[in-house]
Amino acid sequence: MLSIDRNLKQHCPALQIVCIQGSVSVGKSADALVQLLNACAAQLSSQITSPEIVSNSDIAATRDAYRSLGKDPSRYRGSAEALLRRVTLGKALYFINNLVDINNLVSLESFLPVGSYDLARIVGEIVFRIGTSGESYKGIGKDLINIADLPVFADDEGPFGSPTSDSERSMITSSTRQFVMMIISFAGKVDLNVPAERAIELVTNHANGSDLSFQMIS
Repeated sequence: MLSIDRNLKQHCPALQIVCIQGSVSVGKSADALVQLLNACAAQLSSQITSPEIVSNSDIAATRDAYRSLGKDPSRYRGSAEALLRRVTLGKALYFINNLVDINNLVSLESFLPVGSYDLARIVGEIVFRIGTSGESYKGIGKDLINIADLPVFADDEGPFGSPTSDSERSMITSSTRQFVMMIISFAGKVDLNVPAERAIELVTNHANGSDLSFQMIS
């Protein structure tokens, strides 16, 4: 279902992705999940300051990957870095729905970019590749995002997601029944089994997940 384009792999040789799939029931997050997220955010805000985030090896690897592709990582931040910065600045988390909130919790716990997508809105095979000149898409709650030279997930209809910001086309909604979650590491030597198993645990317990499985791609 997912492959990594050779050109992207040449720029980011340590790149690994774990791809999680299954069935889900999407709705408002229960109090238990909200409490988990808030507790994680509180712990991180007490342990790390905003300037210290970039010294984390996984965050640094994402920033280095963006530089290798010609993108300024201070302007186009990985989603994990952006979320961590929000937490360490004491800003409240957004609560969207249970699956998106699980996505964000896994990202906060792992310091890795995580993206979740509605499989019904994806056409054909998925390729993780470099965005080409002129490519863009409507971001979730945003205007058009310039994705040229960003690492992007694309299907037969074009790009729909990236480790920075995802598109409206493939976003998780209350009608989502089948999903795919991508956990991305540019660092190598990362045991992606840990966040993958954590994601499956959370989806099972907080989103009625079933038929869940994961696959490593490198």
